[in-house]
Amino acid sequence: MTKPHRTTASADLVLAWYDRHHRDLPWRVSPPMAARGERADPYRVWLSEVMLQQTTVQAVKSYFALFTSRWPTVADLAAADTEDVMKSWAGLGYYARARNLKKCAEAVAFGHGGVFPDTEEGLKALPGIGDYTAAAIAAIAFNRKSAVLDGNVERVISRLHAVETPLPAAKPDMRALVAAMTPEDRPGDFAQAMMDLGATICTPRRPACALCPLNAACRVLGREDPELYPRKAAKKEKPVRLGAAFVAEDETGAVFLRKRGESGLLGGMTEVPGSAWTARTDGESGPAAAPFAADWQACGTVIHVFTHFELRLAVYRSKVLRNAATDGGWWQPKETLDGEALPTVMKKAIRQAIPDAFEKARKA
Repeated sequence: MTKPHRTTASADLVLAWYDRHHRDLPWRVSPPMAARGERADPYRVWLSEVMLQQTTVQAVKSYFALFTSRWPTVADLAAADTEDVMKSWAGLGYYARARNLKKCAEAVAFGHGGVFPDTEEGLKALPGIGDYTAAAIAAIAFNRKSAVLDGNVERVISRLHAVETPLPAAKPDMRALVAAMTPEDRPGDFAQAMMDLGATICTPRRPACALCPLNAACRVLGREDPELYPRKAAKKEKPVRLGAAFVAEDETGAVFLRKRGESGLLGGMTEVPGSAWTARTDGESGPAAAPFAADWQACGTVIHVFTHFELRLAVYRSKVLRNAATDGGWWQPKETLDGEALPTVMKKAIRQAIPDAFEKARKA
């Protein structure tokens, strides 16, 4: 493993930079927390960290504001209707997070008296909380000396120490380097400082190395292009899956929707009827997969990229009478489509068939 730099000096430089240049984020207590005797709210830290998994800060802000206004405490979220939580999550992606969010809130509210565990081990015992999220909550909310390693921190550490092992194999070594660098007195601020450093200075492209508080110690700067780090294993080409989506309108313009099963991809979310595609298998892409008989007209294809595969849905549209054989679903007025738990791929399919569908929802 790469030998770490003298850690105290590096941490002090990062913290001094953070005190001056930190991002103001709605879930964050501004530094220095420890100096004022303040602690971040574990509920808000947990909620933000779950939302931020593979999602940008900018995209998360409005969702965070919505959730904390509707459910200000973990007890409020635990008591919420699951369907309401899924609807509020729609568009944020990775929907297993929303299901685990509700389960975790219930576990904290009903199994821990509404109080989050204050150790990594205790946090990891909760639904949906893995190594990274547990470390982040422990450090930021409870000031535990935990090694917090997200994508931004990986980039800083890989360049600072010239880590040659490609990701993801490099993660254990990187975590050890972060652990050695994390200070005893301000671990929560330090974790957020490293995240901010990676997000604003040590960026994937054209990093602002001249402004970096660690530039004098960086083992890559001046020797190699920092953009070559972190090293990454060659990506496998994503498989392409095929399927079909069927968008039916009744005589009032309402759209026929149904709910997906609770398990599997997009579990528990709302959808327009479609064929049985999965991450591993194609579904029928022709009109034979239609949920009921109608004059289905092809209206193009939509493409949606999931983490492990690309989905291409042939979209069909039809006008039908509301009393047609449409068991197993409901008719949703266009004006209220935005209030449904429709994942992005389903919104794409509806827009392909009815270009102004969500325009009408926004004007309502």
